[in-house]
Amino acid sequence: MGLYPKTEPYDHGMLDVGDGNHVYWETSGNPHGKPALVLHGGPGSRTSPNLRRYFDPAAYRIVLLDQRGAGRSVPAASDPATDMSVNTTAHVMADLERLRAHLGIERWLVWGVSWGSALALRYAQTHPGVVSELVLTGVATGSNPEVDLLTRGLGNIFPEAHERFLAELPADERDGNLAAAYSRLLESSDPAVRERAARAWTDWETAIIPAPPGSVARFQDPVFRLGFARTVTHYWGNDHFLGDGNDEGVVLRDAHLLKGIPGTLVQGSLDFGNLLGIVWRLHHAWPDSELVVVDEAGHDAGAVGDDALVAATDTYARAEA
Repeated sequence: MGLYPKTEPYDHGMLDVGDGNHVYWETSGNPHGKPALVLHGGPGSRTSPNLRRYFDPAAYRIVLLDQRGAGRSVPAASDPATDMSVNTTAHVMADLERLRAHLGIERWLVWGVSWGSALALRYAQTHPGVVSELVLTGVATGSNPEVDLLTRGLGNIFPEAHERFLAELPADERDGNLAAAYSRLLESSDPAVRERAARAWTDWETAIIPAPPGSVARFQDPVFRLGFARTVTHYWGNDHFLGDGNDEGVVLRDAHLLKGIPGTLVQGSLDFGNLLGIVWRLHHAWPDSELVVVDEAGHDAGAVGDDALVAATDTYARAEA
């Protein structure tokens, strides 16, 4: 099956979302097609032209954006002067609603990868009337157990890399919330401290989540590296601003709120981020979901996963027609 051919945006802009923030957005495909919103990962990554290719451009009005502080949105998280207190899950979901209103869209399919899947799930739980379907891959829910697994638990699988990861932290910070400890380093007034912390954080992510070469190459850019690390540790160190008050996290706890929203979950069977089995538990708590497990694939489900994602968007486009 494969991805759809490359397309170019027919419109784009910078949306004023308040707090001094302007969010980059673009639309491609059919201006009169089924609206679809694409949410990138991270938090703190950026959108990619390749994400347009999961949708039939004749059937979909494809909306991409760079979330607050990321990509072409301003101010950038890589700027130490940027106020991160106004970059939270609630702020980003409000941005999505502003963008939806700006584009005159009533309901849209929401497609999310990694952190984007957690954001999509919470957005659907809190704004169910505007989400027609969900298509998610590299599924995460933003829970504390997931963060603990990714920052500490995987140290048993990657001990050498984890030792280097811990070595960047003061000794008295190594037993607590590691993401929060790194976040404090990334807020340092000393540029050298910030740069070392950003490098150490992204080296650890590269060790635990094998990714396509293009993704790894981004971490060689010191500006991207700093903005990404600053944003992801800001979220991971603060419960993803989801008010996680239990062992499962609010997204899994509130899975019943997804009732009536069809969804497709495409998951690599070897995704280390899902050693807790959260995606399977989510699927069983959400009867309207379909789970596609891609054997011998990790966080990036590869070509087989791409086919499953395209099949899902094609199915939902036909259902709309």
